[in-house]
Amino acid sequence: MPSLAEAFKGHPVYLHNSHLDFDLAREVPDSHTWPLLNDYPSGDSLNDESVPVIDLADPHVVNRIGHACETWGVFQVTNHGIPMDLLSDVESQGRRLFMLPTQQKLKAARAPEGIDGYGFARISSFFSKRMWSEGFTIFGSPIEHAQKLWPHDNKQFCDVMEEYEKEMKKLVRWLMWLLLAYLGITKEDVKWAGPKGEFESTSAVLQLNSYPACPDPKRAMGLAEHTDSPLLTILYQSSISGLQVLREGGVPRWVTVPPLPGALVVNIGDLLHILSNGRFRSTLHRAVVNRTHHRLSIAYLWGPPTNIKLSPFSKLVTDYHPPLYRPVTWTEYLGIKAKYFNKALSSVRLHAPLKQPFETDDQNSVHVG
Repeated sequence: MPSLAEAFKGHPVYLHNSHLDFDLAREVPDSHTWPLLNDYPSGDSLNDESVPVIDLADPHVVNRIGHACETWGVFQVTNHGIPMDLLSDVESQGRRLFMLPTQQKLKAARAPEGIDGYGFARISSFFSKRMWSEGFTIFGSPIEHAQKLWPHDNKQFCDVMEEYEKEMKKLVRWLMWLLLAYLGITKEDVKWAGPKGEFESTSAVLQLNSYPACPDPKRAMGLAEHTDSPLLTILYQSSISGLQVLREGGVPRWVTVPPLPGALVVNIGDLLHILSNGRFRSTLHRAVVNRTHHRLSIAYLWGPPTNIKLSPFSKLVTDYHPPLYRPVTWTEYLGIKAKYFNKALSSVRLHAPLKQPFETDDQNSVHVG
């Protein structure tokens, strides 16, 4: 079975020699100036729609989550079982990492074809302008890179990150089965979930994102618009807002996902969009920056075994609802995403003679130039 690291080989990334020291920046340089930041209006007023917030203890949770997946592709969850102390600890350790001097962080720089370590967002290479952010990716054990950052004081960082990943793995299984229940999918329909439905052979990446305070946030972009590739992403964001999702229907507009104490944001990924035959939306989202506050987020990106062919569940395919996407493995899809970026879903879409009531125009054709 190809590893996730092998699947990422060849994906373009910025090298660390083009790094901007955000701590020393007093203005936004031309290399980081985005001319089309206001391509769509932002819906931040109290009268605008807001991303659904779902209590996982709600007896109607399956229907609420399913409706959110069909209409938004993103929602927030409460009563998710992740201890508040752990969320506080993972944020504290993330801030500890990003507060290190730039030269110290660069000791753990991601290799050009690597998946883990310190560096820029992997999507950076698709844009002519650079983003006002930095990241640290953990795939497997964090110890190797943590030792480069803190040669003699890395145990607490590693322990917290490993505990967080352990809790995320439990939560993502729970969420996945709630989503599949809405679609009428059972354990017998998901052979790669394993005999007990525990998804033991799946892969995940933990992504720490840092968005430093920016002297002119209207000219900079924290993270450009994109969809997530895997099945699900669970995001914990600090108390500073910055995450926005593109709300379509009528006039497209950016809707801010406000940080709620203890809540987690769940994004539908491209591969779950495919499995659901387009019923669940993989929604474009981005991150904007703040003039005075440093923002931190921690994303857990969870995908299937890398060599399993994924296609719309057979229960969701009929003469009136033909398959909309061809079979694809996660490894193959990552290669497609590396080439086509936000048009990746369109590139694996089959011709559908009938447009279904739940299927919308592919939102992944939107670009920032």
